[in-house]
Order: sequence, then structure tokens, then C-alpha cells
Amino acid sequence: MILTRTGPIDEWSNPLELREVETPRPASGELLVRVSVCGVCHTELDEIEGRLVPPRLPIILGHEIIGHVAEVGSGVTRYRCGDRVGVGWIHHSSGGPDENLSPEFASTGCSVNGGYAEYMTVPESYAVAIPERLTDAQAAPLMCAGAIGYRALRLAGLKDGDPLGLMGFGASGHLVLPTAKHLFPNSPVYVFTRGESTQRFALKLGADWAGDIDTDPPQPPGAIIDTTPAWKPVIESLKKLRPGGRLVINAIRKEDDDKQELLQLSYHDHLWMEREIKTVANLTHRDIAEFLPLAAAIPIRPNVTTYRLDQANEAIRDLRKGGIHGANVLQI
Repeated sequence: MILTRTGPIDEWSNPLELREVETPRPASGELLVRVSVCGVCHTELDEIEGRLVPPRLPIILGHEIIGHVAEVGSGVTRYRCGDRVGVGWIHHSSGGPDENLSPEFASTGCSVNGGYAEYMTVPESYAVAIPERLTDAQAAPLMCAGAIGYRALRLAGLKDGDPLGLMGFGASGHLVLPTAKHLFPNSPVYVFTRGESTQRFALKLGADWAGDIDTDPPQPPGAIIDTTPAWKPVIESLKKLRPGGRLVINAIRKEDDDKQELLQLSYHDHLWMEREIKTVANLTHRDIAEFLPLAAAIPIRPNVTTYRLDQANEAIRDLRKGGIHGANVLQI
């Protein structure tokens, strides 16, 4: 499923085209992966609608990839044909501890062709073995929504017992919740999300409280992770933080629809008292490699809705409409 041009989408849009393309060949040090499933991420909406413009078009989207090694390039030593592997947003980079910030960072499904396809290639050092406990569909959202949530949780600087807020409860939020409960068992988790059905879903998964984004939780959080594409949740999060608290914005882009909400920003009400703002930029290989075994052990089992590859436009439109409990996954 190929993206050839960018622009806004609505309930009738079909931004992706089904095409037959040549199967890629693995270069030296690379794997050819036969894709089993690929998760559908909000970042794809950002690419399609032009907030995150791919460096070239056409491009094959998709970066929550689970598949099996179909062929190996020369010099490959870590994997053999038939091994099950995953590929996330980081396709390749410098290999350093801050490789997510490196100018060498290349993103799967944006800088290079991704997983909305039967085959894709990746350097062997950026493929990750998938724990046996996880099915393909369960593992796919963990490659980005889960791993980037894990990174955001690490950046939150939370101490066990500190209240944690989750602003928004989509694919990433519903995976951060059980991760936080496991790593910080004494920390109450408060979920801010619109819609009573989503609030009930959050409570069912273990949230200690759930309410609308403009309501107050039982106590001020020490940290809030914002996974929404909007600006009002940023203002609301800063207002709810306790003094010295940290807001972690976990979004690769923000939409402009409610950008005027930033005019409500008050230094005294939102920023004073040593409140902090931290953003999440991409993923490192370490984030994915650490998170997958942890997710399997907790265990985290994402709530997924599956679509066929040729239904990718429907999956994208459903993501745009919102109200999804969990994550969308394409079966290739």
C-alpha cells in the first residue's frame, strides 16, 4: 500500500494505493523480512496529511512490523532464515546512546520503505527477536506504541509512589498503563480522555481514576505523559502537575486545529514552581530491545483490531475518527 501524495483525509479518503512492486533484495548486513503483520500508528496520519513529510514519494508506510527472515545478506550473523523478528520506527542510525537524535537516524516507513507490504529490508542490528509468548498481532503495537511509551515513562523521572497521569488513551496509552503498574506498583495512574467508553476501558485495564481532560484527578500527578495530537491537553497537563512535576509530550507532531489553546498559557498557572516539559524524539534500538521481554513477562497483551493489507485505508480512516480501544493492525 503506497503513499504517492499528501493531504488531509476524511471518511471517504483513500490516500494509499495497492500496487505490485518488485521484491527488495537485502544488501550486505541486511535481512529480507517477509511481513506477517504491521501496526497502524498515528505517525502514518502525520505523514499522509503532511505534518511529517517523507523525504521522497512514493513511499511504503508502516513501522510496527512483525515477520520472518526470508533471506539474509552477506555478513549476517545474528539471524537465520525463518527467525521471527520485529522492526520499529528506527530503521538504522549511528548506534550510539543518543542515536534517536543523530542526523544519521533513518525512520522505517518514512525515510525508507516500511511494512505496509509483503516484504521489507532492514539492517540486522536493527531487527529485534520477538518473545515466543507474543502472537504477531500482539507484538506489532509494542514495536512503537509500546516501546515509545516505555521511553516516555523512563523520561518521566517517576519514583514509585508518585501519581502518574496519562493524557489520552489510545494505542500508546493503553500499553503505558500496565507497564507503569508493573514498574511502579505503588503509583496511582490517572487517565484523562474524552468519552465514557474510553474511560471505562481505562478503568478496566487498571487505571485508578479516569475522567475528561479538563477534570481534576484525586491528587496532582508528579508526571504526566501526553500522547494526544492536540494542544489543549498540553495546557491542561501543565495546570494539573504538582510543583516540580514533569510533562512528557509523546508525539512526533501536533496538529494545528486547536493551536489557539496555547494563548491560554499562563506562566504563573502552568509553568511556575519548577514544572518541566520534556519531549520524546524517536526511539533507540535499546528501547525496543528492553521493552519487548518486559512486555512479554508482565504480561502485556494489546487490544487489537485487525484489517487486511488492502483495507489499510479503512484502518487509517478509523484511526482518524478516533474512539479506538487499543491499536489497529494490518494482516499481510
